[in-house]
Amino acid sequence: MFDLRSADLLSAFTRQLELCKLQPGEHVVVLSEPGSRGDYVAAAFAAARSLGAHTLSVTAAGGSPAPMPSTHTGAGPGLTSVLADEVAQNMLKSADLVVDLTREGFIHAPVQQEILATGTRIIFICDAPEVLIRNLPTEGDKDRVLAAVQTLRAAQTMHVTSPAGTDLTVELTGSQPEFQVGFADDKGRWDHWPSTMVLCWPQQSEGRIVLEEGDILLPFKEYVRGRTTLQVSGGQITDVSGGADARMLDQFFTDSHDKWARYLSHMGWGLMKTADWFATAMYGKDEIMGMDARAFAGNFLWSTGPHPVLGRDSYAHLDIAQRGCTITVDGVAVVSDGTLVEQ
Repeated sequence: MFDLRSADLLSAFTRQLELCKLQPGEHVVVLSEPGSRGDYVAAAFAAARSLGAHTLSVTAAGGSPAPMPSTHTGAGPGLTSVLADEVAQNMLKSADLVVDLTREGFIHAPVQQEILATGTRIIFICDAPEVLIRNLPTEGDKDRVLAAVQTLRAAQTMHVTSPAGTDLTVELTGSQPEFQVGFADDKGRWDHWPSTMVLCWPQQSEGRIVLEEGDILLPFKEYVRGRTTLQVSGGQITDVSGGADARMLDQFFTDSHDKWARYLSHMGWGLMKTADWFATAMYGKDEIMGMDARAFAGNFLWSTGPHPVLGRDSYAHLDIAQRGCTITVDGVAVVSDGTLVEQ
């Protein structure tokens, strides 16, 4: 029987590469590993060819330096086979566009910054087909995320509160605001399809984060089962209290044997209006990265572990998505009770 799944994806992948401003004559590398989806490799290859690009499909050996299982965690440590191979790295540096179909991507691997510095743009893709198609970005999404980035750049303080008791004050000075918009159209740009969010890398934060039932823990891809309180001092989680979720988080920090595991990493809010909060419940853990939760419009997303601004290399990377929070930037609400405030 013929496998025609890639045919259903071709139009979406073609539109994605158009958003990446792929031009005839550019060089594209479709990077995969043995565990990557074959229909994605076929769709990306065919889409790049249809747009007139010189296209290579490269399959690197699987295997990650991260100690946790490779189940689309979002830790982004990269493939060991690429990290240890200058020939592979030089090939990626020579490309105009890399379509990264590996299971984890390279977002937290220093080699990715070296690749981007050559002008290569990278689009990372790993979620389920329906998730990709439902959350296919538009050109106008970039204006929205850039406006949110400018809001953070011009501000000094972010304050996050919730009816459950969250009360976190975040210093924005030197936090280097960034964004994800779901396509990589600028030279030297990395992005992730699907994703529409703004984030920053604060150096200091103080207060309390209270997780409520229904918030989402990633990469566990589990909904919070009971109220969990995390005390934050100097950007570090100093105490975790509550029920089963608190015990799991605390054990994760301990078992990681990582000195940065309890430190906060990036934080921000989602702007992806097509995201579905319940996608986490509808797919197997190996099918999705969890970008519906991470980029959900009006969420509060915060993380632990790696912090490039402060030079913290870590594999103990958690992303925790909360609903129902209010986020103010220099006293002006950008999210009110979990709903985006249109600027």
